Amino acid sequence: MSIDRRTAVAGGLAAGLALTATAAAARTTAPGRDRGAPVITVRGESPTRSSIPTARDPRASGGALLDLATAEPPPPPRGWYATYTVHVPTAGPYRIEAVATVPVEQPHTEENGSYFRLAVNGGASWSVSRSQPYWYESPKAWGDLSRLTLGDVELRHGVNTLTFTVDGPTVLDDYNGYRFLLDEFTLTPVPVALRSVRLRGPANNLGHYRGDAPAELRFGLNGAAPRALTVTYRVLDYFSRQVASGTVPVAPGAGRAHATLPALPPGNYRAVAALTTAPESTVTGCFAHLPTRRAPRGPANRFGVNVFTHALVPPPLLPALATAMESMGARYVRDGSAWPAAQREPDGPFDSGLHEAVVEAFQKRGLKVLEVVSPPPGWALTETSVPLPADLRHAYRYGAHLAGRGKRVVADALQLSNEPDVDDTASTGDQHAAYVKAAALGIADQPDAPPVVLPGIAGEGVFQELMLHNDVVRYADVWSFHGYPPLDDADPDFPSSAEDQAELRERFGAATPLWMTESGAFLPAEPGTDPAYATQRTQARYLVLSTVESLAAGTERQFWFCGPPCTDEGVSFALLSRDFQPLPAFSAYAALTGLLGEANYVGLVEELLPNAAGFVFGDGAGRTVTVVCAGRPRDVDVPVPDGATRVYDIMGAARGTPARSARGTVRVAASRDPLYLVTDAPPPGRPRPPAGDGHARPGPLSVAEHIVLNQRYAAADSAPDKEDGDAEPPLGHRLGASTRMVVDVYNFNTSAQTVTVSGRAFGGWSVAPRRARVRVAAGGRTGVEFTVTAGPKVRPGVDLPLVFEADLGGAAVPPSVARIQRRKSRPGGRPGRQPALVPVIDKVAPKGGATVDGPAVRLTARIADAVSGVDAARITVEVDGERIAHRFDPADGSLTATARLRPGLHTFLVRAFNNAHAPAARSVTVRVRQ
Repeated sequence: MSIDRRTAVAGGLAAGLALTATAAAARTTAPGRDRGAPVITVRGESPTRSSIPTARDPRASGGALLDLATAEPPPPPRGWYATYTVHVPTAGPYRIEAVATVPVEQPHTEENGSYFRLAVNGGASWSVSRSQPYWYESPKAWGDLSRLTLGDVELRHGVNTLTFTVDGPTVLDDYNGYRFLLDEFTLTPVPVALRSVRLRGPANNLGHYRGDAPAELRFGLNGAAPRALTVTYRVLDYFSRQVASGTVPVAPGAGRAHATLPALPPGNYRAVAALTTAPESTVTGCFAHLPTRRAPRGPANRFGVNVFTHALVPPPLLPALATAMESMGARYVRDGSAWPAAQREPDGPFDSGLHEAVVEAFQKRGLKVLEVVSPPPGWALTETSVPLPADLRHAYRYGAHLAGRGKRVVADALQLSNEPDVDDTASTGDQHAAYVKAAALGIADQPDAPPVVLPGIAGEGVFQELMLHNDVVRYADVWSFHGYPPLDDADPDFPSSAEDQAELRERFGAATPLWMTESGAFLPAEPGTDPAYATQRTQARYLVLSTVESLAAGTERQFWFCGPPCTDEGVSFALLSRDFQPLPAFSAYAALTGLLGEANYVGLVEELLPNAAGFVFGDGAGRTVTVVCAGRPRDVDVPVPDGATRVYDIMGAARGTPARSARGTVRVAASRDPLYLVTDAPPPGRPRPPAGDGHARPGPLSVAEHIVLNQRYAAADSAPDKEDGDAEPPLGHRLGASTRMVVDVYNFNTSAQTVTVSGRAFGGWSVAPRRARVRVAAGGRTGVEFTVTAGPKVRPGVDLPLVFEADLGGAAVPPSVARIQRRKSRPGGRPGRQPALVPVIDKVAPKGGATVDGPAVRLTARIADAVSGVDAARITVEVDGERIAHRFDPADGSLTATARLRPGLHTFLVRAFNNAHAPAARSVTVRVRQ
């Protein structure tokens, strides 16, 4: 809800208060809604004392405002502050509302502000540590200022002082600094009320505990109780069963009260409380009793969570958030730093101190940090390079900095961008591949460099495939992708992202570990509230099942989006409530990570299909864990190994030890809420190996791999805008009948290199010259001009490959592969028919599912590519993951291979690349007779 205007009455404060020139300018508005006292308005530009400058602006309520925007360090001893003097006619709690900058991104602002602290009457200050949803939902006032509700403060009758202090530097658009704009603030009297319900504990605890020690609830008022008051409360578990209730007295003059909880099983709980004087004004707090069994702490832990602290976490809450993420079993947190703030000018010094402190806070609590590389500064961009640096040497140098050059604290893994396939620019997969290579080289060339993680791809498609055609995988340690269900799905199923990416990786013949660096669900949430409780339970179920299904599909590490409170345009994602308290999904995460342990996948429980689903894991400690669920409540008999089996619910609470039947099964009541069956025996099958530390590349990158090719085109020849990933093909660079373009040759070696660059075009296109020889200085860049010409048979609107390759003394340089199209010479007209741009593998025999005689089993197939032709040297045939010899006849495309196989099931895989570096794969599984 937005506020378009305010009603106010100009005037002085209460009689008898003399205002000096430095005192606050104030107005009174209509009487307070609850207490009949006037609302006090204080102008930001009129502090009693301040180190913050003011500025004139006709949009401000008084024509001026408090205006801080600087990279300068705060002046000693008090920093950037402003103290205001106000007179209030009645003692008691007052609500502070302000027109000021917010410390998070908002749709209606161009730049965020800093976090800040408040102090009353010279007392201890406290951080206004509201979560991102509170700030994000604040309505627009004017410019970059919003209308904020800052909470309640208790004031005494007469003169009071309020002090705003900027709470440290923050990440701004192009620097780390301090920004705080304050037009005005108001003080509205409100009645004494129950303000918060939290689990009592240390400051670094967000509402979770382990063990059998009794826990306590803390009830907080917004001011001192004017007389004896009583709080009533009831505690509900995940299943909405009442597990505790009671009343707690609040003594006159006190501002809080406590209640001891009974012993509770592991779970997520809601405490619903109210004052007996206002029973309809309930306040709900959440807390979590975590299971005793904890997640493994080493590299075998497969679990991560997104945090994005600068956008979502008030700095004072960072230690508590880190503790919470570690307590629920995460090994990794995924965070982001800002290149524009770290490097303000070309070839200038780097200042990453602000983010280094964040990384250090997580690492001190045993967490690993995956740092996402942000888009570059504006000075590095040109019209045709957006969102990538025009000179890739900037990417190399920044990568080197992130990997340790000039840094005190280094992240544990570096991801080279976030969802570049769904932005609103014209950048293409080949251009992004060149950027990834340059940045990855900068990282890999540093001693003890952290693992390189490929960009987090929103969805499989042309952009990602084109990146892969450019051979980026050899520069990375980890393959990354994201996956979300549809936006409007109230009870979502896990998308096919993990399976799609596993298939794509197999198609390219890569062995790089798969990390799903974002997985989550869009939860509808009304402004001012957390998602409805039924939706919270949906999130908890989805978190467990999506993680289990992703691990089953071959994902090595799974990152939930996200941990801290986060909302965007009516949807919520977080594991913590708006008040930084654990939601049911937080508890479900802790149970999942503790019970699955290493989560080494074994296989599906086929016997339960289709009425229920079961996934079998080894926990790395000799136990078998079977995760079971069903679409509707039903009893199911689950096969388990021979050993004692304990059942745990979605929250990690023990639900009994059923006896194993003579058929080797235990009976459980399955439902949409997953159950864990933990058996004291190893799994019956062979689990996948444990997760690793992320380092997967076999060795240092070669001299040839330090040469990077990058195609550049004029703005008139650029590819179409990706439209946030919604653009339909053709998506290639739009060329005329004859187009001049440049291939930049970068040499990231420490010595000069002579490179021979050659171009190949297909489908009626040609490129001249066919080859060019250039010498590139160490760390240098040389542009080579080519002309690309469309032959008479080239139809407009058809994507075709354009390939540039290079030779370095007999060693092949990774290619640059783009897509081009003939742009229309006039509006309208029908585009040509799009041919397949990957090889076709067909006429495979034997067919999948066939039973054949052994031991010699002969495979035949046909491989063809009508556009660029088949690269015979890159055809491979595998049986059960092992390569075997084959014969290929380029004349007719026939392929033959023979394997000697034992009785049982075996899988053949045929993989072929064309001359434009695009692969295809085809697999068949056959049974060899006894």
